[in-house]
Amino acid sequence: MNLIAIASIATASLATSSAKSTLLLAHNNALPLKKQVSRNVQMGTDSLLQYFNETTAELEKQVAGLSEAQLQFKPAPDKWSISQCLEHIIRSERMIFDMAKKGLDQDPQPERRKEIKLTDDNLKNALTDRSHKYQAPKELQPEGIYKDVKTALTDFTAARQPVIDYIKKADAEDLRNHVSDSPTGPIDGYQALMFIAAHSARHTKQIAEIKANPNFPKQ
Repeated sequence: MNLIAIASIATASLATSSAKSTLLLAHNNALPLKKQVSRNVQMGTDSLLQYFNETTAELEKQVAGLSEAQLQFKPAPDKWSISQCLEHIIRSERMIFDMAKKGLDQDPQPERRKEIKLTDDNLKNALTDRSHKYQAPKELQPEGIYKDVKTALTDFTAARQPVIDYIKKADAEDLRNHVSDSPTGPIDGYQALMFIAAHSARHTKQIAEIKANPNFPKQ
């Protein structure tokens, strides 16, 4: 069982270009899939919006007040800085959302919902499990462009707000009826959007790890 790829969890069936094919292989590794006890609870988009709000708040909390030196600090030459983590999050949110929308623009397939074995909790737990490390695809490799928190969060908000606006207008049942194939099996449109926030949560944890490094600048 492969780990859910950034692009594939959003719209695996649409990843036909070379760039998307590369993205489809991102985060590719073995992942144990928990046995599904029950189907995904069918509810409105409030829970999804809440998850986006929670992950936004946690990211803002983790980077609040950080200096340029702290943003640029790297625990090791081959490790990312907080600046790079932020850049990766922002790039990923835009790319995943663009691909997810294309999948959601296709005709719904409610008859395929019974094929979905991956629960929402499976998805969140897999994406935020930092015990498994993966190599980001070339398109999402960050350079560390952010030197101040304000600029980074402004760009983050600009990338995330369209997702929030889309979810607010969406119907949860319709999202669930849009089913696409991924390396881990069929997933629905609700989960494709949830992936965006879960991916952000994963790298927010990475930011917390960097801050916990004993050599992290005090100011």
